[in-house]
Amino acid sequence: MADKPDPSSPADGPEPLFSFGVIADIQYADLEDGYNFQRSRRRYYRHSLVHLQGAIEDWNKESSMPCCVLQLGDIIDGYNAQYKVSEKSLELVMNTFQMLKVPVHHTWGNHEFYNFSRDYLANSKLNSKFLEDQIPQHPETTPSENYYAYHFVPFPKFRFILLDSYDLSVLGIDQFSPKYEQCMKILREHNPNVELNSPQGLSEPQYVQFNGGFSQEQLNWLNEVLTFSDANQEKVVIAIFPFTQRPLTACAWLGTTWTLCQSYGLTSVWCASLRVIHMMVATLRILSACTTSTWKELLKQLRTARPLAQFMSTLTKCC
Repeated sequence: MADKPDPSSPADGPEPLFSFGVIADIQYADLEDGYNFQRSRRRYYRHSLVHLQGAIEDWNKESSMPCCVLQLGDIIDGYNAQYKVSEKSLELVMNTFQMLKVPVHHTWGNHEFYNFSRDYLANSKLNSKFLEDQIPQHPETTPSENYYAYHFVPFPKFRFILLDSYDLSVLGIDQFSPKYEQCMKILREHNPNVELNSPQGLSEPQYVQFNGGFSQEQLNWLNEVLTFSDANQEKVVIAIFPFTQRPLTACAWLGTTWTLCQSYGLTSVWCASLRVIHMMVATLRILSACTTSTWKELLKQLRTARPLAQFMSTLTKCC
């Protein structure tokens, strides 16, 4: 712990054990401002880089540096593929991240797959698996190469897990591959619409082409990691591309993110998946270990999809 109290922590609370940064939906493109798909909100493609630079400057200036930053996906916008500048835009954003003094852990979202194939991403700077922490003498917790997931320990008794929410998806893979056929079959069984990105008339509106899901293989791996963490009384943070229950179109296939989290009887799990309308930037301070009751209260608060400021307030109170 730091010798001096952190001025940003509650005055009557304990000093933070550690902090980590969270950023999502940068969606950079060298384009003039536009609108989202529903044309209900303005999009600031080029200006998003300014926000990223500002976030990095703030993180670098904090008196107690975050241990790492979680980048939750959609790092560049899908428009880059249309203008054939995907690699150039990614390089620009990644060069900006080099200004950050702490490691960055990347997850992949649908915009990654609009721009690149899964094979490309696996060999790109967006593959941060080299930052993983191996659990000694537990080879079953080593993830397969069939999906992009790993875990690490930024602070004793706290384990972070990054999941691949497009493990099952028709995006980013060869259209003649068996996996593409498998995923298309799943999608078609739940979505008869001609336009597969449309949730119109669906009882399970998450079954749209821009979403994805988790293979049983990845879920088995996650179970092994969570079982290990539970046995060793670790607290767990799951970092995942933003899927939430509201709106339902933003849920993963084969269930939801919350169902995934609730499947395990852990003392505490915090999910760093937050649905945001604009780019989300935050630093979360871990103050202490949550009890089972406070974890349930936190999950209850998270389900309401409240604004980020209220979420951070809830996290502080629960922990």
